[in-house]
Parts: sequence; C-alpha cells; structure tokens
Amino acid sequence: MAHILIIDDEILFAETVADKLTALNHRVQCSPSLTDGIAKSEAGDFDIIMLDVRLPDGNGLAAIRRLKNVASEPEIIIITGAGDPDGAELAIRHGAWCYLEKTSILKEMVLHLSRALQYREALQGQRTALSVLQRDNIVGDSPELRKSLSQLAKAATSTANVLISGESGTGKELFAKAIHANSPRRQEDFVVVDCAALPEQLTESVLFGHVRGAFTGADYENPGLIKQADRGTLFLDEVGELPLSVQKNFLRVLQERTFRPVGSQKEEQSDFRLLSATNRDLNVMVKRGLFREDLLHRLQGMALTLPTLRQRKSDLPLLVEHFLRQISRRYEQRTKEYQHDFIECLQCNDWPGNVRELLQALESAFLEAFHVPCLFPQHLPLRIQAAYARSKIHVQNKGQLGIIFQEEAGVRPWRKAKADFERNYLESLLRQTGSNKTKAAEISGLSRNRLYQLLKKYALSDF
Repeated sequence: MAHILIIDDEILFAETVADKLTALNHRVQCSPSLTDGIAKSEAGDFDIIMLDVRLPDGNGLAAIRRLKNVASEPEIIIITGAGDPDGAELAIRHGAWCYLEKTSILKEMVLHLSRALQYREALQGQRTALSVLQRDNIVGDSPELRKSLSQLAKAATSTANVLISGESGTGKELFAKAIHANSPRRQEDFVVVDCAALPEQLTESVLFGHVRGAFTGADYENPGLIKQADRGTLFLDEVGELPLSVQKNFLRVLQERTFRPVGSQKEEQSDFRLLSATNRDLNVMVKRGLFREDLLHRLQGMALTLPTLRQRKSDLPLLVEHFLRQISRRYEQRTKEYQHDFIECLQCNDWPGNVRELLQALESAFLEAFHVPCLFPQHLPLRIQAAYARSKIHVQNKGQLGIIFQEEAGVRPWRKAKADFERNYLESLLRQTGSNKTKAAEISGLSRNRLYQLLKKYALSDF
C-alpha cells in the first residue's frame, strides 16, 4: 500500500483518480493548488505525487525538483490535459518518473504506479548501502550530493571504468578515493597520475616505466605507475591533459591490460581498475580533435558528474563545521564559534572555486580571527563581504536601481535587450557547465533542440 498525493485543480478528475487508487488499497490525499500541495508534501510521508502541469498558482513542471527533495523523496508522475513533447522532455530531465496525459491516465497509471513503487522498494537496498559507505571528507547531505553518493556506491561494486566530471574544487579525487576504499580492491594501491603535471617527453616513461639505459638519464629501471597499480586502482586526474601521442598507446593498455616499458622488448601485465577525472568537456575536445573518441568511450564505462558548491549551498553549514574542526586541529586551537550572519554571508557567494575555495576562505577567516573566539563576516575575505553587501542592496533597492538605470542609460529597444540578455545568459550558462550541453539544457530547462538553435543563432556552438 502506497501513500499518494494528487495535486490537481480539476476536483472531479482528482476525485475519480483517487477513487480508483483507493480501490487498489492505496492511501490518497488531494490538493487543488501547488502551494497547498507543496505544504502537504513537506508535512507528509508520500511515496508518489501525481502532479498536474497547469495549476492556478504555478506550473507543476517548475516544482518537480522541490517536491522530489522533500523528506520522503517521492516519485513524481506528471498528469496533464495538454500533452507537449518539450514538456515531457523537461519533466524527465527534472526527475519525474513519467509523463501521462489525462485522456489515458485511468488505463495507464496502474502499470506506471506499480513500476514506480517497485523502483522505490529497490532503492531501500541502495540506501542501506549508502548508510555503510566510507565517505571520509565527503561532507554534506543535500539532494544533489546524495545523488552523487548513490552513483559512487554503484561504482564501488562495479569493475567498470569510471569517468568523474566536475568543475575544479568539487572533490573529484575524494570521490575516486572513496570508490577505491569501498571496492574489493581497497587493500591494494591507489595510484594517482596527475596528467596535467606530466612532462610530455617523459609521460610514457612515467606511465609504462623504462629499463636502465633506455634514454639519457635512465640510470635505473623504473616499473612505471601502471605496473604499480597492479591489482589496485589507477586514477588519471585531469585526463583531458593526456597528450594525444600517449592516448593511442594507453588505449591499447586498456584493451589488453598489457604494455611495454620504454626500451624493453618484453610485454608486462597489470590488472588495474581505472578511474579518471576531468574538469573539461571531453566531447567538445573530441570534436576539436584534441581527444580520441575511442579512448573516451573506454573511459566512461560509468559517468559520474559532481555538483558545484553553488548547486548544494544547503551543505554549507556542515562543510563549515567540518573544515573549522580540521583547521583548529592543524593550528592546535579550540574550534571557533560563528554567528548566523557568517553562514548567511557565505551563502551569498557563488563559489567559482567550489569547496576548495570555501576551505581557503575559512582558513583566511580563521587566521584573521586567530585570537578571537567567534567568527564574524568581517573576518572573511573582502570579495565575499562585498558579494554579501551587494546582495543586501539588490534586494532592498531593486526597483529604485532599475529606475536609476533607465534614467541614466536610457531604455534600449526590446529586441536588442532580449538579444543581449540571451547571449549573456548562454555565455554564463556555458561557463558554468564547462560547455557541457546536456548539463546546460538540464539547468536552463530548455530542450536540447532549442538550446542548439540559440547557440547557433549567437555563434556559440563551439564555445
């Protein structure tokens, strides 16, 4: 028996569906508006929410993520009287279970409801796995982070290659270490290769090793990092920086698990698990001829994309507590207290450097307040204080600033203003997603076709 909430302003339709579900021994509640539905979902313990698109106080599609993120983490079934292909795609991208038209809902909903409940039951086992997951230094409990941890748990039980993507500072190496620590190979070596720091002329020697006398300066035999990772895990950090000349040879290593050290005639073997990480869009690099497509396919047996800090700001209090404890231990000081406005100030920053930037900001504040028991916003770096101040002014004087802007600069023609906004928005979106078009479509709510049309319109296709 499931607990189901129907959010629909068509009372007769909602009651008809409720009667059908009640006859199937489910508990059902109805809500005539989005506001009331959100309130009930936050207070209740629902397994399924059946959500209309056009509601008197809002669009149901825009509320999917908020409804999915309530404590019970319900599955969302969209119900609509006017089906729309773009709406269906948007619903799925935002996390809906399925998208049903009202004309056929009584016929189709039983099967979809059954599948959704089976899926929720299977997730219970996954949540159990998450509860015992070793996640040292991966701090947070936001829905975005939980989704990544769920993927981490799956990767740990698999033998597939894993490609971890994300902006700099999001914790790609931490996730790679956690995958290794939770895998059957945990007792063996975790070998890190920083591809960005490899001298191109020595890359093959570092990876594949060399025999003595293979080249000038090779005074001793070096087994190489691939051999060192035998029976363990090999982690290629910033794999997008791997020289093209090495990519072909490394592809063969992945296929055969054999390699030949520089200067040697003998084939060596290494049974390693491969994890890779990148902050670049490798698909774009493939199109530009900077990365081998066949190697990319090999790397991403599983793909894991990490959220940015600005996407999981609800984790800031937990991260602050964690880092302040670390910093206090390092300087042999008592953990400092902080006021609510200290967190509020941090919430106003966009954190382009992600968690790494947060750690640096907190250490700077700690040192600024070294002999003070409590942290205040004034202890943070000036750029963060400035962002906090700007946010306050913007909220309080938004209308006034708009009038001043119009009086001083004049009002631009609508078409030009719209074009400028679209171009600026797209450029910002591409920067934020690292030119990942799939991620850009998901964040913006645009269909992939519409996104590509706009990128072509403003000559941003190769951004």
